[in-house]
Amino acid sequence: MTENVFQRCINPDCAASYPVNQVIFACPVCGDLVDVEYDWDRLTIPDSLAWFESRWASRQNPLDLSGVWRFRELIPFCPEQNYVTVGEGQTLLQQNNGAAAYVNSQPGRVYLQYEGLNPSGSFKDNGMAGAFSHARLAGAEQVICASTGNTSASVALFAHMCHMKCAVFIGSGRIAYGKLSQALDYGALTIQIQGDFDDCMSQVKQVAAQKKWYLMNSLNPFRLEGQKAIMFRVLEGLRWQVPDWIVVPGGNLGNSSAFGKAFGELKHLGLIDRIPRLAVVNATGANTLFDLYENHRLRFNRGRVDNPAIDAYYQKLNDTGYKPHTLATAIEISRPVNLKKCLRALEICNGVVREVPDEAILEAKALVGRHGLGCEPASAASLAGLKLLRRQNVIGPDETVVCILTGHQLKDPNITVNYHIEKQGLLSNIPTEVPNNLDAIQHALNQA
Repeated sequence: MTENVFQRCINPDCAASYPVNQVIFACPVCGDLVDVEYDWDRLTIPDSLAWFESRWASRQNPLDLSGVWRFRELIPFCPEQNYVTVGEGQTLLQQNNGAAAYVNSQPGRVYLQYEGLNPSGSFKDNGMAGAFSHARLAGAEQVICASTGNTSASVALFAHMCHMKCAVFIGSGRIAYGKLSQALDYGALTIQIQGDFDDCMSQVKQVAAQKKWYLMNSLNPFRLEGQKAIMFRVLEGLRWQVPDWIVVPGGNLGNSSAFGKAFGELKHLGLIDRIPRLAVVNATGANTLFDLYENHRLRFNRGRVDNPAIDAYYQKLNDTGYKPHTLATAIEISRPVNLKKCLRALEICNGVVREVPDEAILEAKALVGRHGLGCEPASAASLAGLKLLRRQNVIGPDETVVCILTGHQLKDPNITVNYHIEKQGLLSNIPTEVPNNLDAIQHALNQA
């Protein structure tokens, strides 16, 4: 199988290729990002996506239970003995008419994809299934990541399941306790750096370059291979019908990059007849992608990205001392490592980028809690973004839209509690305090 898969630089003027079992997170020739590519003509691919339904009957097999590896023919980069699974991908695609009414869409047109139902509580488990499988293929023994919280939780969980040493870098004061508690509980060596996520990412890349630690951030192309499976499950939930739009929060841009790659490959293989449009939503306080794409008109341009424009933009961030800031800490990132791959996804999917303020994110989060299963703040950027796109008539009321909810409601409980008890929004639900007597309690109940 490994003869039919390789790694390739995404820069078409370089296009250097490398063996699949080599550990590289940037092209050694030009320094650009690398992809996992397949010689699909030499691989066995099902005739239709519906073929994967046959695995529902064999869920006692851990690989068929996995919401990643039951689609292994579409992620065929290593032999089955290398696959790692913790039961990831048991997620839910929910049609939600409360959300549809909130954004002024027609009933039955808005779906919420709950990735917070993964074992570590976020979408990251999809990617870790891929990355840890490659780590096992490559013989890695210790793993490392920088994190705003969800990555560290997922890496730490997979690491102890694989009996690998694990270290995570987090920024000072910029991680939700719900997420930090997981990394600590799972036994990771947790190093708190005096800086933000971008500082942590810069340091962890230097450590990984020494080849002693295997990098688990989404700079790792095998992370993105696992995250393609989110889209496979969305199609599965829609009975293999392609939606009109996918709306996803934008942080380090791994999900959007993976989604574009997934749909491009499915279309190439003839497994879908069209590609949905993609909307990536930044928080206003961490809006690098929005600014570059919508204001500076930066494009993938078939791989020939305007690198000087990116360099100048980042230099300006350095010169002004800019630091991102948003309550949606999972997407509080100003130098997304997958920027170019996301630009490619936007090209493949005819996509758009929007920014939404924290107030809109909190309101959308409360709406998901009121009408759905709840989500962490960053997740709600997708619904807030959909509301904006509906208001702008970019998305029609009759179009089918899937909003990706990336993390669990309990990942950042302080944000939720403060929203309600501090009356921060229209959906605030304030606790009612009463004396310890039955008449007062009955009076309070009568007010419901």
